[in-house]
Amino acid sequence: MVEIELDGQKVEVPEGSMVMHAADKLGTYVPHFCYHKKLSIAANCRMCLVDVEKAPKPMPACATPVTPGMIVRTKSDKAVKAQQGVMEFLLINHPLDCPICDQGGECQLQDLAVGYGGSKSRYAEEKRVVFHKNVGPLISMEEMSRCIHCTRCVRFGQEIAGVMELGMPNRGEHSEITTFVGRTVDSELSGNMIDLCPVGALTSKPFRYSARTWELSRRKSVSPHDSNGANLIVQVKGNQVMRVVPLENDAVNECWISDRDRFSYEGLNSDARLTRPMIKQDGSWQMVDWPTALNYVAKGLQSIRQDHGATSLAAWVAPTSTLEEGGLLARVLRALGSENVDWALRQQDDRLRAGVGQALTLGRSIASLSKLDGALVVGANLRKDHPLMAQRLRQAARHGARIASLHAVADDWLLPVSAQQTVAPQHWLASLADVAAAVADARGVTAPWASAKATESARALAASLLSGEQTAVLLGNAAAEHPQAADLLAMAQWIGAQTGASVGYLGQGGNAVGLQAVGVQPGAGGHSVRAQLAGAAPKGVLLLGVDPLLDTQDPAAAAQVLKQADMVVGLVSHRTDGLLDTADVLLPIAPFTETSGSFATADGQLQTFVGVVPPQGEARPAWKVLRVLANLLELPGFDFETSDHVRAALLPDGFKPTAVGAFALPGATAAAEGLQRLAELPIYASDMLVRHAPSLAATRDARDAGTAQLPPGLWAQLGLPAEGETMVRVTQGAAHVTLPARRNERLAEGVVRVAAGLPQTSTLGASFAPIQVANANAVAGGAQ
Repeated sequence: MVEIELDGQKVEVPEGSMVMHAADKLGTYVPHFCYHKKLSIAANCRMCLVDVEKAPKPMPACATPVTPGMIVRTKSDKAVKAQQGVMEFLLINHPLDCPICDQGGECQLQDLAVGYGGSKSRYAEEKRVVFHKNVGPLISMEEMSRCIHCTRCVRFGQEIAGVMELGMPNRGEHSEITTFVGRTVDSELSGNMIDLCPVGALTSKPFRYSARTWELSRRKSVSPHDSNGANLIVQVKGNQVMRVVPLENDAVNECWISDRDRFSYEGLNSDARLTRPMIKQDGSWQMVDWPTALNYVAKGLQSIRQDHGATSLAAWVAPTSTLEEGGLLARVLRALGSENVDWALRQQDDRLRAGVGQALTLGRSIASLSKLDGALVVGANLRKDHPLMAQRLRQAARHGARIASLHAVADDWLLPVSAQQTVAPQHWLASLADVAAAVADARGVTAPWASAKATESARALAASLLSGEQTAVLLGNAAAEHPQAADLLAMAQWIGAQTGASVGYLGQGGNAVGLQAVGVQPGAGGHSVRAQLAGAAPKGVLLLGVDPLLDTQDPAAAAQVLKQADMVVGLVSHRTDGLLDTADVLLPIAPFTETSGSFATADGQLQTFVGVVPPQGEARPAWKVLRVLANLLELPGFDFETSDHVRAALLPDGFKPTAVGAFALPGATAAAEGLQRLAELPIYASDMLVRHAPSLAATRDARDAGTAQLPPGLWAQLGLPAEGETMVRVTQGAAHVTLPARRNERLAEGVVRVAAGLPQTSTLGASFAPIQVANANAVAGGAQ
């Protein structure tokens, strides 16, 4: 530790710290623009000049290392005059358009100009002009003349997002922040550049000119879109959500949020919002009042129970549902006598279930991912499924961690990957067994499979776990949804036991851990969604936040099952084509901004939030709807007044989910051959709210999601052209669709990547199932 004196106060900071860090520790504010605690030091704004004793001139606090006995003054005449001089230079070319600037009222330059700027400028020449750029649907760069070249946005791209999408070419007054040859900004974390910009050069394109900052109320919330559970500040005007920004929480999301968290609020105000109950009569939908709708549902459920038995009722729960909503629906169904309740809508292996009081968690804290020495990531579309966890692993890799991947596609994670094995999903278990064999060789123990071989690629993957104290095996969404998911977990647990690595799931949806903890999964004799689609079809189905054609693992089978049911009730926030086609009743429920409840993060942190705006129209919180429905069904024990009462009833001993126990190791089996579909969920089609956000739908990720990606061998086999757009006919079972084709050099042979969660693929079947692909032109020619 080094002791210095700052403004007359003694302070100790670690060796190698800067004066700015000492000031932060004392709570002394030093004006600055380019400095940010999460970014590298650039020292190019010079606003933080301070007076260091014995130094001939003022020194930048952000880039001046502390030395023993150093004496620093941040408010001396020398320091203040230097800061005022810097401010005068910064304002020389600034357009001074605060009255029309979206950043007005929350602009660092505006705030500091009050304290350090002059009453008038001595600069009489023309100000420079920087032309605007179009960098996509999320970030506005219309007024780049405001830019002060702090390079925060550039450093964020390089260091946090992992891709340098913005840079600063030229020198002097010709310098400007821009993209490379007119490209767009496409990172899934790009919106954080808006927060980082200390002036109004980068602003939110969807929010632009819709409100002034002093008109907005700021209210805390939690994101429902992924298992990271990012903390949010939701900004509200006139009972309408206008903007979403991050709430800093180092244990969860630090000071970042993904673009999905930031811009999905647009879906709250979509024309597709369901604001009144609806009943389908003679094939047409009618608006009704709440008593009519709920009485109709109650009578329908009672009739089905009497005619077909309670076990013919089922509930499908979206993993973005709150703990209170999902838990209460499970309690209603069990009070009716059915155990057919499930949140794992895309899961294909019913053995992968947590026991009572258990959950499939991350296996370590989210924050610890940044400090890993090594990790093996299995079956994860890391950047798109878990943007903020990918960012943490990126920080670990920048500090030397060895990150390895086993997947069907070698996507660019924008981080240094030490080893990568790309094989078709039917070979994942065998490949993981080979990694276990490599670990066994290193540890001098017997491998789980005698047939497994410690190949060079397996040894490379194992090396990520065999060196370092903090290591992890992380299973992604594709690994959880795999037909051999339980076997993959068992093999991962064996590897973890031998290497000391933690083993866990990155997490599906926003509240998978919370829903598991309150038993939103089949009990004794109950059927999972997978089993219901495979033959145990229910007669009455309650859908909580679920679009059956976009949120289930086999939409074709889901549509068939629901159309044969006597009653399908959708408790949803939006009208969708899938619901209008398959449901009989639609009950408008409030999304996360309009209700109170809890989400649990992947590592088991329970985060409680309240509604930030009233429900739209006649929408109501789902827990209230379920409470009234239970009363109409004359079920005892449902007299809850608040969501807190619901949570207390569901969790009488508090929220303390334990990790799952050891799964039995599988025996070696031969993998099926043939072409297989990899049906991952695109980042901007992950849930009902995100799918209704227009700005996200206009991004490059959303546009690319609707393509069929083919490996090079299959591309050549089909005789597809090397250049230009081409279409392929994709067939799965009895259904087929025609999609734009894209050659993906990173995709394993024997795999076709066709996304789930999209209307254009909603007639197809499940992921990891056989699939056929043909050249659409050849098919059309044959038909003629």
